[in-house]
Amino acid sequence: MHPSKPGIKFFSIVSLLFIILFSACGPGKSKKPAPSGYSDDAFTERLKAVLKPVDTTIKKKIVSITANVAYVYQSDEYQPVWVKENYVPTRAADSLVAELEDMQWDGINPDRYNLAAIKKLKSILDTTKHNSVDQAIAFDTALTHSYLAASHDLLMGRITPGSVDSLWYHVNDTTWNAPQLLVEAKGYTSLDAFRSKVPTYALLRSEYKRYTELAADSLFLKALAEVHSTTLQKQYDDGTLNNINTVIKDELPWLETVQNDTMSEEKQLVTTYQSYNGLQVTGKIDSSTLARLGMQPAAYLAKISANMERVRWMQQQFGDLYLVVDVPLMELFLRKDGGNAMHMRVVVGKPERQTPSLFATMANVVINPPWGVPPTILKNDLVPGFKKDGRKYLAKKGLKPYDRNGKAVSVASLNMGNIKRYTYKQDPGDDNSLGVVKFNLPNPWDIYLHDTPHRDDFVKRYRALSSGCIRLQHPQEMALYILSEIEHKKYFTQGKLDTIIDTHKTRWEVLKTKIPVHIAYLTAFEDTTGKHLQFTRDIYGRDVKLIAAMQ
Repeated sequence: MHPSKPGIKFFSIVSLLFIILFSACGPGKSKKPAPSGYSDDAFTERLKAVLKPVDTTIKKKIVSITANVAYVYQSDEYQPVWVKENYVPTRAADSLVAELEDMQWDGINPDRYNLAAIKKLKSILDTTKHNSVDQAIAFDTALTHSYLAASHDLLMGRITPGSVDSLWYHVNDTTWNAPQLLVEAKGYTSLDAFRSKVPTYALLRSEYKRYTELAADSLFLKALAEVHSTTLQKQYDDGTLNNINTVIKDELPWLETVQNDTMSEEKQLVTTYQSYNGLQVTGKIDSSTLARLGMQPAAYLAKISANMERVRWMQQQFGDLYLVVDVPLMELFLRKDGGNAMHMRVVVGKPERQTPSLFATMANVVINPPWGVPPTILKNDLVPGFKKDGRKYLAKKGLKPYDRNGKAVSVASLNMGNIKRYTYKQDPGDDNSLGVVKFNLPNPWDIYLHDTPHRDDFVKRYRALSSGCIRLQHPQEMALYILSEIEHKKYFTQGKLDTIIDTHKTRWEVLKTKIPVHIAYLTAFEDTTGKHLQFTRDIYGRDVKLIAAMQ
């Protein structure tokens, strides 16, 4: 079943059933066991009268949560799911109510699932000796609706990605099977089964809970208020420094300073704080740092919640081997068996040529790759460059023109009237825009990972400088690791790679192990230890729209 996204306010099954259900009749037994282990004819007949049947032979027709509620009961002959004899809630119902309340740590308000109404009904059913079928049906169907909605939110996300991020193409190919799980009646399946298993998600969820606790910490809030009211100064008094240290230590409780170090404790604290908040690392309390130090927990909670939603948009599990590029962090992690096999800085697309979020698999490694000018660069760079400098531009860039049949064209024949008719390529070599190594991950947007002759970019703090593809700080090291450790080509050493590079001839190494590559836009992501959360700059300004939609 593939439902549409639930709305901000769910269809109120509770209210509907109280209105349309008529007088109660005595309970009886039906033959088929229900998901709750209890069958009841009165429940069956009443529910069958009010639920609109769905066509279970055509899956695509079951598109909404409400329709899937009907599917669950129809598939099990309209028997109860969450109540037992005397219409008392089952242990599974108790567990689900607790889990719905626990959804707050996923950055989702439990009110989204009619929790207050469900708890009120549950209280009545728990304490009344002779419960009515009306109340039982209202409770049972409302809980089914909330279970399906919450499981879908956790597995697939609350928001449709394209509605808030036009460059999010990372598809969640996980199958949502909550309706079938309820029908099969093999016991209660916890909502936790639908949560992302990606390590990033667990850390985000843990930090969401911690920042919620900070938002209620009076001592922290007092220090925060003092810092927030502080103006930029060359030197701060002891009271202000104490408040600043309190904020830093409460937000980064794992941070440890080293006594008698060449760097003072204060500078150690400020430096680490800047690093973990995407600020320029100066060790000084500058205007940007002071502004961030005064930021309320609610702002952090909103950012963490938005990034949990982004992780929910991706596959539920990444597996034991994968590569992830966090675009705003401008870093790459190659992970194997739960650890970082490689980590490096990357250069990503500039704001006017943004790197999209996508999922693809690495298919091959190309040594000495040629480079063909893509349409965007042809339009935005090559044509203006040729208009300004003519043939000198092409010579400077090492570009050669070819016709549609791949035949070389004389540079002398080019002019502004025909320059767009041809394709342009760079031969392999030291000055090639792709450097000496390229990693192909076939995708419709022609995004790939590659080396670059612009090595000085990696020392820069701001590295959103490419035309969309991802430049690697250590491409040769990654090629060697993939080919020798993953593909088990032990003969592929640095010496072997150097020999191939020196030929200036293109060589393709097709991978037997197709490595999953996740390119994502996450403005809150783990550090290299995987234990601490760091916040990044929102380099493309995508947080505002998603946070607004989440709220």
